[in-house]
Amino acid sequence: MAKLKGNMLIAQSGGPTVVINQSLVAAIIEAKKHKEIENIYGSLFGIKGILEGNIIDLKKEKPSDLKKVAKTPCAALGSVRKKPTEEECEEIFKNMQKYNIRYFFYIGGNDSAETAFILNENAKKVGYEFKCFHIPKTIDNDLRENDHTPGYGSAAKFVAMAMIGDNLDNKSLPGVKIDVIMGRHAGFLTAASSLAKNYEDDGPHLIYFPERPFIIEKFLKDVDEIYKKYGRCLIAVSEGISDEKGEPIAAKFTKEVDAHGNVQLSGTGALGDLLAEFVKRELKISRVRADTFGYLQRSFPGIYSEVDAKEAYRVGELAVKYATGKYESGSVSIKREKGEKYKVYYELVPLEAVAKETRSMPDEFINENNNWVTEKFIEYAEPLVGKLPEIGILKKYKVKV
Repeated sequence: MAKLKGNMLIAQSGGPTVVINQSLVAAIIEAKKHKEIENIYGSLFGIKGILEGNIIDLKKEKPSDLKKVAKTPCAALGSVRKKPTEEECEEIFKNMQKYNIRYFFYIGGNDSAETAFILNENAKKVGYEFKCFHIPKTIDNDLRENDHTPGYGSAAKFVAMAMIGDNLDNKSLPGVKIDVIMGRHAGFLTAASSLAKNYEDDGPHLIYFPERPFIIEKFLKDVDEIYKKYGRCLIAVSEGISDEKGEPIAAKFTKEVDAHGNVQLSGTGALGDLLAEFVKRELKISRVRADTFGYLQRSFPGIYSEVDAKEAYRVGELAVKYATGKYESGSVSIKREKGEKYKVYYELVPLEAVAKETRSMPDEFINENNNWVTEKFIEYAEPLVGKLPEIGILKKYKVKV
């Protein structure tokens, strides 16, 4: 059977990461090895660029520049949060025919996988012959069919390192400190704060996840116990923590939603301020502070996981190999092999298996009190994050007079 010949189009979507461009560059470099891919195009700002004809020629990019781009955080092509309508799908395929696009790659999370699925299904309806592949990316680590996703390891490393610094700050000037960390439905990133703990009295002392109902009375009781024990308390809270009815606490302060219907949770300090006010008022603690890590955690240059960068490159490379092989569509997934030594393998799964829905942290990763992680999570996360800075403490020998 003759291989499908034509041009390739690649785009990026959703929240940027530190390693998303590793996947982009890997796909470009791999595509140059296959004769059936004649030209390599990039769409600026996701599917919005396809609709507007905002297409660039990636084949002309110098290898030396691509190498630098691979190590640069955030979406080099620009990103978007957009779900195409039926009418827009028709327009997209008109433009694809204009550019003779036969291979399409979309780098992103579950919403991006849903977009790829929609495009693929509409291509079948109109009889447009092309191959559609999703390349995984998300710091939330919530893609189904994956042990973990590119972007998570580096963001988790940032969170762990930031928490190490915050713990030392809180130790120097004791009080209650609340850090709000990204994670809408899954607490993987917030859980990574646990890797900051080196000594028994280190923070974070408490961690709260969107997988468990957030009950303010219990929260205050937990804080009170830790504060009385150590004279301070460092807390990591997921932005997606929800009440007993499942409504996100932060959603009470905003009605903004994106094209996929997700309530805007990041970019506001309202949740941290609310929790800090509760602690001040109810526990009568004067020094209470709150920070929202916000967008810094997903695109901070200089802090990245080597494992994360390597795997992000590999999924981009494999997507093109699958596309130029026997497969028509799919999403590249990362699986972990069993055993004590960290090792992964890759598998192509159907687009619909990854699209739209997300996964949560396993119960075995959350402790019985729903306010910290288990050793199983530590074992899971450590190889993804890599080596963290060593922390020294004074022995504080007493001076005898």
